[in-house]
Amino acid sequence: MIDFDEEIRKFQPSLEVDEAEDAIYRNNTTDVTEVIDKIIREITDK
Repeated sequence: MIDFDEEIRKFQPSLEVDEAEDAIYRNNTTDVTEVIDKIIREITDK
């Protein structure tokens, strides 16, 4: 059975859309297309 009081204590609200968007764009990770592009450039430059 669900303990609602326990669930409410553990609850963490999700980010608002603007906050989530900022968090995503601040995360500067390389995506797959950038990796493939770099590999192709390295191969063609040799």
